[in-house]
Amino acid sequence: MEKKYLLIGEVIKPQGIKGEVKLRAESEDLSRYERLETVYLLKGSSYLPCRVVHGRASGGFAYLQLEGIADRNAAEALRGTLVYVDRKDAIVPGEGKYFICDLVGCRAWDDHGTYIGELKEVLSPNSICDVYRFETERGEMMMPALKKVILSVDIDEQKIILSGDILKEIALWPDSPEIVEE
Repeated sequence: MEKKYLLIGEVIKPQGIKGEVKLRAESEDLSRYERLETVYLLKGSSYLPCRVVHGRASGGFAYLQLEGIADRNAAEALRGTLVYVDRKDAIVPGEGKYFICDLVGCRAWDDHGTYIGELKEVLSPNSICDVYRFETERGEMMMPALKKVILSVDIDEQKIILSGDILKEIALWPDSPEIVEE
């Protein structure tokens, strides 16, 4: 099931004295923050709309001036707040790319029909590739998110098909033999 709102950042602190906030950006396209018109601030279980007066990005962070936030104290009150956009206003992912929130919860099988498990988390430890963490009957399994292992993704069916042969080579299971360096 698609989520209506997509996470684009978290307020980490006020920026300056005029109410601007600094966000830990959750988007690969930092220029998107310059084009935002409305964001949704998560307060409890409610998404509160807030008009963006000005947005910018610099140094891997995003900065937003939000309507009604006019000084440092008001900006400080937003520290830790998660910031979302409505899915209808989101950037459309390119071919073979998906929103992480749509992938998490998908069930995976290999191309031989063997059930692997449920995708629980997508980690981004570096700029080379993400790492998928699955919950399986054998325990936690982790694998790099490589095109050669991910044969297909069907978000509507919440189904991922993985190459069983390649998975044998790259997957890390809790019962995998340890690599010993000499």
